[in-house]
Amino acid sequence: MYEYIEGSLAEISPTHLVVETTGLAYHIQISLYSYSRYTEEDRTGKKVKVYLHHIVREDAQLLYGFYDRRERQIFRQLISVSGVGAGTARMILSAHRPAEIEKAIMQADVNLLKSIKGIGIKSAQRIIVDLKGKIGKDADAGEIFAAASNTRREEALSALITLGFPKVAAGKVIDSILAENPEGNVEELIKLALKRL
Repeated sequence: MYEYIEGSLAEISPTHLVVETTGLAYHIQISLYSYSRYTEEDRTGKKVKVYLHHIVREDAQLLYGFYDRRERQIFRQLISVSGVGAGTARMILSAHRPAEIEKAIMQADVNLLKSIKGIGIKSAQRIIVDLKGKIGKDADAGEIFAAASNTRREEALSALITLGFPKVAAGKVIDSILAENPEGNVEELIKLALKRL
């Protein structure tokens, strides 16, 4: 229904952003990949373009946002697989870059897919079988750079809680990662935590 939204970036976190346009503000759920791309430079208050996928449920209308069409296409392909919902697709896109997901599917890398929360071996195999011939037509792997923040722990913890992890367990894992790597940015914290939780 919606192709994209253009407007001022009013708010951004690792799990969502708020775009203001024509007097309305839209709450849009995003992946960690999109978060890292929008925060390559300080974008708050600046004009952004967000590609959208609109999901209408009986109890809610949800907007999922993507930095580029490629990420959105992978999201749509993932949710076309039986048993993979929007939350799981967002989790996959938060754990790995779109290029890595495409490569894993094309190379039938079950281990990479099943290492993601919510994806068991059967789901990983189903994703590969359903999408192997459809995905990866235009490979353009981009570098991800995330902005450093003095609230890295809080942002990472908030993102993990939003993704469905218990607060206490997520907090302990983040503290452990920060003890090992005090300079880690939010994206690194979340990716490492996703591997350990």
